[in-house]
Amino acid sequence: MAGNMTIETAEGTWVVRAGGAVLGESADALILREDGYEDVVYFPRGDLAMAFLDPSDKKTTCPLKGEATYFHIQTKSMTLKDAAWSYETPTEGAEAIAGHLAFKDEGVTVEQL
Repeated sequence: MAGNMTIETAEGTWVVRAGGAVLGESADALILREDGYEDVVYFPRGDLAMAFLDPSDKKTTCPLKGEATYFHIQTKSMTLKDAAWSYETPTEGAEAIAGHLAFKDEGVTVEQL
């Protein structure tokens, strides 16, 4: 059952790591909750080491959030393909996540400090 989505401030400080490196740490992260999906933490772009991220050609569209663009994460030992994504121009109701990135991959850890 899709349909309900909320975006709120993620309490505390959050960190994202990949391949042993800290990609970012933020006290201004957002948490997006959507029916039928796990909660997703979105990090402000300014709190991320964007040098580790390379834009990918992948794009997907979500009826609630709009078009997502993806990034590969470069670690010391490997490339994590399409492991981060961003909604650059989200649809109405999801504007808060503009300029933020989310992460999902076996090699990426997102946790609250």
